[in-house]
Amino acid sequence: MRGLVIAGFAVAALLLGGCAVGPDFTRPDAPPVDRYDHDATPTATADSPGPAGAAQHFTFGRDIPGEWWTLFQSPALNTLITEAIADNPDLETAEAALRQAHELTLAGEGAFFPTLQAGFSASRNKTPTGSLSPATSTGNPYYSLYTPQLSVAYTLDVFGGTRRQVEALEAQEDEQRAQLEAAYLTLTANLVAAAVTEAALRGQIAATGDIIAGQREALDILRRQQGLGQAAGSDVAAQEAALAQAESTLPPLQKALEQQHHLLAVLTGHFPSERSAPTFDLASLRLPQNLPVSLPSRLVEQRPDIRLAEAQLHAASAEIGVATANMLPQISLSANVGSSALQAASLFGPGTSFFSIAGNVAQTLFDGGTLLHRKRAADAAFDQAAAQFRSTVLNAFQNVADVLRAVQSDADALRAATASEQAASTSLDITRRQLSLGAVNRLALITAEQAYAQAHLNRVQAEAARFADTAALFQALGGGWWNRNDAAAPVAR
Repeated sequence: MRGLVIAGFAVAALLLGGCAVGPDFTRPDAPPVDRYDHDATPTATADSPGPAGAAQHFTFGRDIPGEWWTLFQSPALNTLITEAIADNPDLETAEAALRQAHELTLAGEGAFFPTLQAGFSASRNKTPTGSLSPATSTGNPYYSLYTPQLSVAYTLDVFGGTRRQVEALEAQEDEQRAQLEAAYLTLTANLVAAAVTEAALRGQIAATGDIIAGQREALDILRRQQGLGQAAGSDVAAQEAALAQAESTLPPLQKALEQQHHLLAVLTGHFPSERSAPTFDLASLRLPQNLPVSLPSRLVEQRPDIRLAEAQLHAASAEIGVATANMLPQISLSANVGSSALQAASLFGPGTSFFSIAGNVAQTLFDGGTLLHRKRAADAAFDQAAAQFRSTVLNAFQNVADVLRAVQSDADALRAATASEQAASTSLDITRRQLSLGAVNRLALITAEQAYAQAHLNRVQAEAARFADTAALFQALGGGWWNRNDAAAPVAR
């Protein structure tokens, strides 16, 4: 007994003092840069007349709200996103995958504990009477045997292989958590983008309708002038062709608008036939004037794709430890205790008990290089994950730099488009009055109409671009998921 106690303490000391083989994972440092672009980002964008023309101010180091889309001040958009979060199947898929990963982690942690199994067997037997002695003392060749038993098995984690395996499972759970946040961010950003696109298409359809109305008015004028002998038939034919061309641009816009309605329905978890999407127009949206810009050192903490790549790197690091531990001796303990009797009433009586205790140490001596090459494969997988992590970080910083530049350029483009539209509108009004007086020919009117049509559409598209790229900036910076109450926080272990 004294020897067993000493052996037990020795095993416990070995388990507590043993270290896990393989590298201990350390989080990569934040990139050593203090800005996103080679040129310093200005503090504000240009401004221009109109509801979407206000200057936007960049606030560096300011945090991002968890529900950043509310900054557009659209109740319809807020309601749409709330419905989508509740019903979108992609989110449900990501949530189920996270639950699965968490349960697999808990299952892996079960290897830290012994496996205890209970069994019971009962059999009816007959021994041969001609050549073998009876199995029972009574000489009856017929007998029953009842055997209940408990079995205990435990694999000692001397070299930390089990700990590394659980570490890999925890990292995979972190992967799924990042996947969930990425799905959440993608869904909300896509909904905002779809709403902005729907509003832009509605604005383009309205602008195209105005153009068509103007073309028809000009055609009526020319037809009256033709009746008075003041306009040639060729001028009327040219105006009819211009009207037909303007009318031909309307169906593609209407088709795209209907497709956006279908997209909005599906993003909220509904069939296109089940409901009609809410109506959006650019006038119902408010352009956020204060834009938070996270510091570069914080971006790696916020972007779901970077956190996903980091979790994959962590899992690859832990797998190196698993592969290394598999190359070392495997130590296991097992024990059996039970009772066996010819009658159930005699179970656990004197002379019916049995037990066995065994220890096993196994070391692979030759396997054709299988374990060695698996270790080398784990090393290569870690190198691959490290390179992928660096690539993800670089692409993330490029994404933010691109969007910051786009937000600035959008403001400049809208200022130019607004000025161009105002000038083209003035020129068209003058040309129409001159045409009604016979002071200019048909060619001058067509030129003025085309200039105004293009300028008007450019202004609508420039407004939509400001809204779309503002939403893209929030997405590029991570979407503020860490400030949501319903964010998928790590489970305490």
